[in-house]
Amino acid sequence: MKYRIKHTTHYEYSSQVSMCFNEARMSPVNSAHQTCARNRFVIHPAPESLHKRFDYFGNQVTSFDILQPHRELSVTVYSEVQVLAHAQQALFSADYPWEFVRDSLKTTTDPEQIVVREYILPSMLIPVFDEVKEYADKSFKPGRPVMEAIRELVERIFKDFKYDPGFSSISTPLKTVLEHRRGVCQDFAHLGIACIRSMGLAAGYVSGYLETLPPPGQEKLEGADASHAWLAVYLPDHGWMHLDPTNNMVAGDQHITLAFGRDFADVTPLKGVIYGGDDHELSVSVDVRRIEE
Repeated sequence: MKYRIKHTTHYEYSSQVSMCFNEARMSPVNSAHQTCARNRFVIHPAPESLHKRFDYFGNQVTSFDILQPHRELSVTVYSEVQVLAHAQQALFSADYPWEFVRDSLKTTTDPEQIVVREYILPSMLIPVFDEVKEYADKSFKPGRPVMEAIRELVERIFKDFKYDPGFSSISTPLKTVLEHRRGVCQDFAHLGIACIRSMGLAAGYVSGYLETLPPPGQEKLEGADASHAWLAVYLPDHGWMHLDPTNNMVAGDQHITLAFGRDFADVTPLKGVIYGGDDHELSVSVDVRRIEE
């Protein structure tokens, strides 16, 4: 599938900002499953400087500085992306017990798998605590095939938790999400990752977009899409398998990957330091359009 994406972030400040320094992770990744053909930033006010680099996780980072006084900041990113369906055969061929994967990651001398070990550890926004381990244990029975256990975990999160956009924010602790059984895609990805890590397996956080289609006979509204998040679990000989607990599905060609890391803190779309501004209002608009071939 080919997509054209428009992602706008707009800040309006209650008082003047004298200058700001920003980092954006809003350039879709290039991988075996995805190619980003175009990626263009339009920023107002115009930045004094703009630089691009790749971070530790391989995400493209666009840094820009605005040194003139302003009361509003608008960042619009236009991208064109081609997405191939993630290979599904690994979901059926990875029938070895989950303990085999855990032990393999512990004892391996394979350089690729050694690097993956850091995704077993707790991270800034994903602590591992007793309640998470108890929730995960219900799916990870002794000797159970690894993908069977992970698919059931994803399905349980989908069934047990209510999607509630007004409940949580980026600062809501994972314990609160687990206690109240509600949240948004970011929370469900964090929870799934925490559960998988609690079993000694490697899991990462994926930010991106999910194509949404309007009801039959209706026009799609511009800006009606939103940023999305899901998880990826590492399987030896198969690589990273992407699963979406918010929708109880395997990520496919409607999932567009923006960035990859240990948790949301590694892939925040736009962050920075401002001088002044006081309070602010934030609005985000995302539009994902399929390009007919």
